[in-house]
Amino acid sequence: MYVFQHNGQLSIEEFHAPFGGKLDPNNRWVALASIIPWEPLESRYAPLFSATTGAPAKPFRMAFGALYIQQRLGVTDRETVELITESPYLQFFIGLSGYQFTHPFDASMMVHFRKRIGPDLIKICNDMTKASGIALVKQLLSSLPEAECTEGENKEL
Repeated sequence: MYVFQHNGQLSIEEFHAPFGGKLDPNNRWVALASIIPWEPLESRYAPLFSATTGAPAKPFRMAFGALYIQQRLGVTDRETVELITESPYLQFFIGLSGYQFTHPFDASMMVHFRKRIGPDLIKICNDMTKASGIALVKQLLSSLPEAECTEGENKEL
């Protein structure tokens, strides 16, 4: 069963860090989370599930995020869950609203994540993230004063 929860993009300011701390907005996981278009991808993931039967599925951001972390760091299913449990940045990346000391899911869920998020959905995610990243870079370049651009530099990407 899949229950679509439209909570919007979680901002770094909304993430509840332990001991009143704040996450660094320049952290690589925070930066990557900001360019992945989670909601449109979620809408492509949701139809894979029944709306009425079965246990509630984990959200796309959690499933894809865990798979991305595993691939990026080259670790096992169990190690992926342990790393996520230990890091508020990884918990933010997979869409948790605050740091939790317990495992967000069992390591056996990684098998289900891989089955559901196949090559087609990964390609769509890559294409959408690339487009989002290019748009962000263009926006940043257009906000720079002309003096900061070196002579002969092409502003077009």
